[in-house]
Amino acid sequence: MGSIREQWFGNIRADVLAGLVVALALIPEAIAFSILAGVDPMVGLYASFVIAVTISFVGGRPAMISAATGAMALVIVSLVKDHGLHYLLAATILTGFIQIAFGLLKIAKLMKFIPNAVMIGFVNSLAILVFLAQTPHFIGGDFMTWLFLLVTIALIYAIPYIIKGIPAPLIAVVILSIVAVYSGVNLKTVGDMGSISQSLPSFFIPDIPFNWETFMIILPYSLALAVVGLVESLLTASILDDMTSTESDKNKEARGQGIANVINGFFGGMAGCAMIGQSVINVKSGGRGRLSTFVAGSFLMFLILVLGDYVVQIPMPVLAGVMVVVCITQFDWHSFKYAMIAPKKDVFVMLLTIAVVLYTHNLAIGVVAGIIVSALFFVNEISRVKITQQGTTYAVSGQLFFASTESFVEYFKTQAFSSNSIIIDFTNCKVWDDSAVGSLVKVKDLLKAKNITVAYTGIDEASKQLLVKLTGHTIID
Repeated sequence: MGSIREQWFGNIRADVLAGLVVALALIPEAIAFSILAGVDPMVGLYASFVIAVTISFVGGRPAMISAATGAMALVIVSLVKDHGLHYLLAATILTGFIQIAFGLLKIAKLMKFIPNAVMIGFVNSLAILVFLAQTPHFIGGDFMTWLFLLVTIALIYAIPYIIKGIPAPLIAVVILSIVAVYSGVNLKTVGDMGSISQSLPSFFIPDIPFNWETFMIILPYSLALAVVGLVESLLTASILDDMTSTESDKNKEARGQGIANVINGFFGGMAGCAMIGQSVINVKSGGRGRLSTFVAGSFLMFLILVLGDYVVQIPMPVLAGVMVVVCITQFDWHSFKYAMIAPKKDVFVMLLTIAVVLYTHNLAIGVVAGIIVSALFFVNEISRVKITQQGTTYAVSGQLFFASTESFVEYFKTQAFSSNSIIIDFTNCKVWDDSAVGSLVKVKDLLKAKNITVAYTGIDEASKQLLVKLTGHTIID
């Protein structure tokens, strides 16, 4: 009870102020992510409201902001294009159930198996994809389109030197929207991309056929959304853990993200997850508790209800400028230095992750590909056993398992022996699996055929137990 009181009411003033700041910053990005996904702005705005409010109660990381994100928007583009909004909502609900299952299975512990190179590739490919998705809003545009784009970017970088209490993107959007309206310049606006409804979201069930065919259509998207959402959410939670010197419940966070997406799908929102940028803004603004996340979501909806008529007048080049800055900020520029000093295999994994994501436009596939290749590099690295001879003793060092048994057997198959009795020392070698046990039996039989007696020494107790389990004896004698 004390923990709940502390998370909700232990930092009231700072949490409320931080939540208000984040809500203001959420508006332009929620709209931009909706347009990126190919849906009406309200789909992203509703998602940001519902997810933020829900996750404030059920999430595992206080002060983390979850809403509609670019990572999730990129996954659903083709689903929306091919099947429409209701299939997206169904996919969002299924995503939530998958994430709940992942949380119950304690999938968060698998985060430690995602290499740093894959994480860097994930972050960079996300930034690149979001940037590429903005190009239709200014590539081929007229002079005024480019002018508003570049001025937006310049203002976002310049404003913090003058005004620190209000998010720079919000100020830039307000100023340039006013300029566009009163100057009468001809620019595409948010209203051209979809309507803004000044009403609260309402509960409804997606209007789709409930059959196996529908399930197979949405399942690949839901799996990708679940993986991408959890990777970004758990990565963000780890960042906030470090920033605040606190620990969070990652499995509870996974379940919470799932619950939020299930509820969100029934209220007309697109799938979402934690937002790295907004979460960092929240913490740097003083947010530490769940109240900050709740205020961010609630105040966002209040702003839409009050200011909806003005939101539709925001020029698209301005929103594109906001997203370009988001991409620049999110891209890990230190990765260029990383590419110069890191081992070549890690650099390859990073570049492969980026390449696969850019080719498939699927962040989940890129992450999985990076993990698999990184694992193969690791297996190759540890599959080398070293054998040194001192008289009739052969000392084996390394890891003996399925990937290294061939070289182990081959050594003794080709070795010329001057004695009819040898010792193979495993003091510095671990026997891991049945393939390793089989190689010991094979070497002993191989040398027995050459009238050479083999004695195995230095095998640790766990390996002895494995030998007994698989062969019925230790085969040491």
